[in-house]
Amino acid sequence: MISKEKLEYGAYQVINNCLRVRPGERVCIVTDNETFHIGDAIRKEALKITNNVKLFKMEDYGERPEDGSNPLKFPKEIGDWLKECDVSVYAAKGKKGELKSFRIPMLNIVDEKKTIRHGHMPNIDDVLMATGMAADYAKIKENNAKIMKVVEKAKKARVTTALGTDLSVDFNPNWKWINCDGNIQPGNWSNLPDGEIFTCAANANGVVVVDGVLGDYMNEKFGVLTANPVTITIKDGRVVDVSCKRDDIRKEILEYMKQDENANRVGEFAIGTNLGLKELVGNLLQDEKFPGVHIAIGHGYPEKTGSDWKSDAHLDMVITKTTIDIDGRVIMKDGDFLV
Repeated sequence: MISKEKLEYGAYQVINNCLRVRPGERVCIVTDNETFHIGDAIRKEALKITNNVKLFKMEDYGERPEDGSNPLKFPKEIGDWLKECDVSVYAAKGKKGELKSFRIPMLNIVDEKKTIRHGHMPNIDDVLMATGMAADYAKIKENNAKIMKVVEKAKKARVTTALGTDLSVDFNPNWKWINCDGNIQPGNWSNLPDGEIFTCAANANGVVVVDGVLGDYMNEKFGVLTANPVTITIKDGRVVDVSCKRDDIRKEILEYMKQDENANRVGEFAIGTNLGLKELVGNLLQDEKFPGVHIAIGHGYPEKTGSDWKSDAHLDMVITKTTIDIDGRVIMKDGDFLV
């Protein structure tokens, strides 16, 4: 287990540097059995500032089967308190099916409440608290500002890697780029650890070789894909082929894309910007912040980006050692930023 000092510093970063809790504010913390020590550390840090803190443990509201046969639904009791809060944190393991049944309903409340600041930490663990949450967020903020100047009016991106990724992405000028630099503003939420910039792709074509990690519950199920990269072929914004030497991974992705009509559509396009990260750790929450690119099929966060479609699916795919060309300007070469 993480040292007491590192755990407390990670919790300090969450409450003081990212969410900036103030005296008298109401705070909602959602955690679970496996992650309780982290949720409780965040609770204790918040209590140093305000007495209006409530912690909810997911298992108190029902079973959470690993196979997703009956995913836990977001409870009204938590929702009622969340609607009253100024700050909220979700720090728990993500189980199969809970993205749709629990996390999206929770985030819908967050999105509807225009004053709340929400830290989203699905699958947070000790390693992330000691590394990504210990990063210098002032440097991340500075780096993000430079990249935002390049991408916010971009028309096209091309992403390539030595492993064979060659993806062209078109952007809609009316859809926003979202700056996730750890400085969470009222009416917004962001994943923690933080450090990325993202939008929703208007169109995409090409091949992606996923050598990092997959998202949702597949992150924990399959881990880092260095030895088993997944090749995704994309045409007109949709996945048309999946290949991997591990057939169980290939089949899992194909099954995932059956959820709804947009579950195979490229949604999120993101650039990881956390310069404090030196290696992948097998946890999407942090690995998607690793300098490079990740895309996601499914939900493209229309509530943030302004995109005009949605999905109940959201499967991230992390690509490492990327070269990124934005409208003819190379901003990253083999995983190293040039801005």
